[in-house]
Amino acid sequence: MAVINGLNTDELVRVVEAVKQKWEMGKTVWKASTDWKGGFQVQTCSREFTLKVDEPEMLCGTNMAANPVEMVLQAYGACLTIGFAMNAAVRGIKLNAIHIDLEGEIDLPGFLGLEPPESLHMDKLPGYKTVRANIRIDSPADKKTLQELHDHVMRTSPVGITLSRPVKLESRLEV
Repeated sequence: MAVINGLNTDELVRVVEAVKQKWEMGKTVWKASTDWKGGFQVQTCSREFTLKVDEPEMLCGTNMAANPVEMVLQAYGACLTIGFAMNAAVRGIKLNAIHIDLEGEIDLPGFLGLEPPESLHMDKLPGYKTVRANIRIDSPADKKTLQELHDHVMRTSPVGITLSRPVKLESRLEV
């Protein structure tokens, strides 16, 4: 068993080959649920994992947990980190460390249903306009190899691709 970056590369290659042999295996469904806990506190669950969500005090929350837009940044950073670790491992690239700092700007008037003054050049849409990721990798690999790895990970990040294009959202209210 070849282990690179803490990952069993033989198993990773086996998964890739299994999907190649039976493409239907690649079509997956992921699920989550949320429950309101009062105020701005929410409990989210996926599989057997639970996270808390809240808003910062500046938005009248209790600052007990990250808010949803921070979790979007966290999800994107985690997805990129996993992408770097996995793709480096299957390419035989040893990594010592991966650190990603993320930031994005959101204009609150859109979320609050307000019309900002034109002079402020704020967007009326309540979401990120740009998300920036500063990726630092410590590796004995050369810069060209790491740049190729970076380019591949950026092209194949499921969270990154989801953020970069329109996604059809559907909802149904049950009372």
